[in-house]
Amino acid sequence: MVKHIILWKVNEEVEDKDAVKKNIKKGLEGLKGVIPGLIEIQVITEGLASSNMDLMLDSSFESEAALNGYTIHPAHMDVATNIVRPFVSVRSCFDYEV
Repeated sequence: MVKHIILWKVNEEVEDKDAVKKNIKKGLEGLKGVIPGLIEIQVITEGLASSNMDLMLDSSFESEAALNGYTIHPAHMDVATNIVRPFVSVRSCFDYEV
């Protein structure tokens, strides 16, 4: 199994951060059952005050090949291009095998 963790910072110019975070969560979590090899996907929108990022994606894949397929899958590309990227300024990624 492969874990895929992403952290994002929402653009400071965004007026309604909560709405953006809710939309990102809905879009990404909606990919479960759509993308082959995607086992679990969860977006955390409410971090503790000590956090310096606004959102976290915690996802699990059957394999590294499944993760690679997710990154180019049209459904993921649609969410990333239209719902995530226009509203975030910083993205950090950490992938690892379990």
